[in-house]
Amino acid sequence: MERPSLESIYMELAMSLTRRATCKRMQYGCVVAASDMTQVYALGYNGTARGFPHDDCSGEEGKCGCVHAEMNALIKVKHDDPGKVVFVTGIPCQLCAKMIINSGSSKVYYRSAYRSAEGLDMLQRAGIKVERV
Repeated sequence: MERPSLESIYMELAMSLTRRATCKRMQYGCVVAASDMTQVYALGYNGTARGFPHDDCSGEEGKCGCVHAEMNALIKVKHDDPGKVVFVTGIPCQLCAKMIINSGSSKVYYRSAYRSAEGLDMLQRAGIKVERV
């Protein structure tokens, strides 16, 4: 029996989280894990702010008020692990890339492309490793 990599397991978890997303335009999931991949620090998916109706998303590009999956996950991390890794189902936007940089993450794994690769470029300029899985 071939064992799946921890990277693929964490990405599968991030993909599963997309089913919880309430955004009408895109569904993203995010997992923040320990640098040694032995712990999950936080989970996130995109959707309306806490306490707001789940159908509050307009679905219109540029007018969507949903909180991004990466943001939802990063605000929940309570460990100061300077090497933590982020698994996200799609390329992070520039704002999420900035948050990932400031969180002290060492690597970002992503699954699918996004209309812009500017977030990836920003992560790489900051010295954060990026890998598509």
